[in-house]
Amino acid sequence: MARKSFSMDLTSGSVLKKMILFSAPLIFSSILQLLFNTADVIVVGRFAGDDSLAAVGSNGAVVGLITNLFVGFSVGANVVAARAFGAGKGKDLSETVHTAMLLSAVSGVVLTVIGFFGAKYILIWMLTPESVLPLATLYLQIYFLGMTAMMVYNFGSAILRAVGDTRRPFLFLFIGGCINVALNLLFVIVFKMDVAGVAIATVVSQCVSAALTVRCLVKEKGDFRLELKKLRVHKDKLASIVRIGLPAGVQGMLFSISNIIIQSSVNGFGEIVMSGNAAAANLEGYVYVTMNSFHQAAVSFNGQNYGARRFDRIVRVSVTAELCVIVAGTVFGMSEAIFGGSLLWIYTTNEAAIQAGVIRLSFIAGTYALCGMQDVMVGLMRGLGYSILPMIVTLVGVCGSRLLWIFTVFQMPEYHKLEVLYFSYPMSWIITFIAHLICYIFVLQSVKNKLRADAALPDSFVASEEEK
Repeated sequence: MARKSFSMDLTSGSVLKKMILFSAPLIFSSILQLLFNTADVIVVGRFAGDDSLAAVGSNGAVVGLITNLFVGFSVGANVVAARAFGAGKGKDLSETVHTAMLLSAVSGVVLTVIGFFGAKYILIWMLTPESVLPLATLYLQIYFLGMTAMMVYNFGSAILRAVGDTRRPFLFLFIGGCINVALNLLFVIVFKMDVAGVAIATVVSQCVSAALTVRCLVKEKGDFRLELKKLRVHKDKLASIVRIGLPAGVQGMLFSISNIIIQSSVNGFGEIVMSGNAAAANLEGYVYVTMNSFHQAAVSFNGQNYGARRFDRIVRVSVTAELCVIVAGTVFGMSEAIFGGSLLWIYTTNEAAIQAGVIRLSFIAGTYALCGMQDVMVGLMRGLGYSILPMIVTLVGVCGSRLLWIFTVFQMPEYHKLEVLYFSYPMSWIITFIAHLICYIFVLQSVKNKLRADAALPDSFVASEEEK
């Protein structure tokens, strides 16, 4: 199989060096993607007012609820493609690419219809204040018109990550991000289009990134080249993508439901608190995407090494990924918690809103490393093909504990405070990480036994001769 220079063999060499090389473009591209929303939030907050800022910021949980099911399928595509690439199975890789890209287009169309016609009703269910509802609905409806482009980019970049290429997705998002910022300034400041302007700018930028991704795959000469005439569903590949991706998507959806309930609780404190919460959540996003890059690395690394039957590498990947996410989450999360007041001023000059944001940052950003630790555990298990187990653990540990907290402790008059609401985050992360760690120990033993049985390998299998 021809391996292009943009690709990266994750089954040999230094784990730490390759993880950094793999994750760095992912971090930068994720930050650029987050800049799409940050540009929306800053421009709206500065030039359109707090109601518009609340309208844009309150939509994050809604978007996650509706899109996470299909984004989960891209995780499945990543794992299936990485296994084929690691095992050197070119035909399987090609069939996975064409199945995944067709699935992305269909998913995008479905999401557009659901999002456009269901936006208002979902926002009403979230107890969005009447003063914010019209603007929030308009933003969400326009946003979902670009959903096909978003899905195509997500699936296309998942395929590229599977073969170790994280540089080109970064480049495509950089170009789209520049366009997004420029159009934000033009539509909101010059044309006074308010939330409609930032939504249109986001859609245009997503279309550009998607087009560049498709062009990249079409021009490839390797086994992951996309040929539009070959777009079709290969049932065995679709089944594998769904088997791994559906639990990830369901987990994301239900995770978003818990976040929507939390957002609804925040909404009950009024527009000013909503505004501060939206700004703080956007700031936290930079820490999250940095940590999430190691989650994605864990998926691709374990996927390739499982395909190559390198159990020794799987163990080293697990330790390295956890250490990387702990350092990143602690450094960046604590920085936001300490300097939160100054950073929030970028979004809004309203002192009450800033104070509300500082409360959130102190509880969530300051302990964000815990979130990264449990997310990496999920990625490690998904890369090995275990998707249902981490889904169940995450739903019980994160969603279940948060909802229990909100509907019991938070409902008590003396504890009905923002601080008590936000405490549900670090509490749920600690519980979930411990449960994931226990499960992963058993998963590793199961994988080790399976690989030995499949290949009839000797006891010396754990360490390859060239790396002893």
